[in-house]
Amino acid sequence: MTQTYDIAVIGATGTVGETLVQILEERDFPLGTLHLLASNESAGSSVNYRGKNLRVREVDAFDFSQVKLAFFAAGPAVTRSFAAKARAAGCAVIDLSGALSAEQVAAVVPEANPQAIDSQNLPVQLVSPSAAAVALAVVLAPLKHLLELERVNVTACMAVSAQGREAVGELARQTAELLNARPLEPRFFDRQVAFNLLAQVGTSDSEGHGALERRLVSELRELLGLPSLKISVTCVQVPVFFGDSYTVAVHSRKAVDLAAVNAVLEHADSVELVEAGDYPTPVGDAVAQDVVYVGRVRGGVDEAEQLNLWLTTDNVRKGAALNAVQLAELLIKHLA
Repeated sequence: MTQTYDIAVIGATGTVGETLVQILEERDFPLGTLHLLASNESAGSSVNYRGKNLRVREVDAFDFSQVKLAFFAAGPAVTRSFAAKARAAGCAVIDLSGALSAEQVAAVVPEANPQAIDSQNLPVQLVSPSAAAVALAVVLAPLKHLLELERVNVTACMAVSAQGREAVGELARQTAELLNARPLEPRFFDRQVAFNLLAQVGTSDSEGHGALERRLVSELRELLGLPSLKISVTCVQVPVFFGDSYTVAVHSRKAVDLAAVNAVLEHADSVELVEAGDYPTPVGDAVAQDVVYVGRVRGGVDEAEQLNLWLTTDNVRKGAALNAVQLAELLIKHLA
């Protein structure tokens, strides 16, 4: 008889939390009892699982000794408030919020560094990295040794769904107002995002870098096992509901063999290589899919050591929820 695991999902009413529950069902995860938790404001609502509407309860009063694993898919403040309580109750933790630092917890992407889970103490505490780090690691990890990575430059075009339902609603509302020739009043974002590009995501620090940009640099170095890798990141807020896209310029220590690069990507796990002459888009290809699409594979204009790529993937599904479930699948193998 297959062993089952009682699990809690904190942030079950959010875009990532709901998708996580959906993926648990799709992948037939060996789930015993599923506890759906959220803040006081969201408690009382319900989420569908296997044809049943499960009631969402308040996380404040939950006894974590009831479960073996908890997904923290709410905001960083919630993780900081309850993750330690969960571990003290003997519950493993998978954090999707970014609240736990690399010094505290290992960040893991199964396609890049699954071995990192082996050295963790029980109860295991893992970080499912930012969606951008997941997408980039899935593609760069299989190329790491072939290319002898020296520098990576990234422009990350971020969908609004990374900031939750309120941001999705804001883009929809702004779009409707503009199409109906009504005055636009920004609410969630500090200016017009519909039909526009915002040159940063969130606030920037004294040196001009956003928190997500710094987080991506740190996570990608950890996931690739290259602590000295030079990485430059610019995050751009784009008027897209779901699906992040990235331009990536990789600088190698030797001339890039494009045929070898294509062969590696063709066989890499969770990568869908688009044929030469075509390119993927978030809406047409990536949304609701479980892979990272790669297109426009080409060398530098006048630099033999440069490789240029275009990536797109579903930030909520592949970048967040699916990676967390894959970590849970690795974890139960580790515990078996």
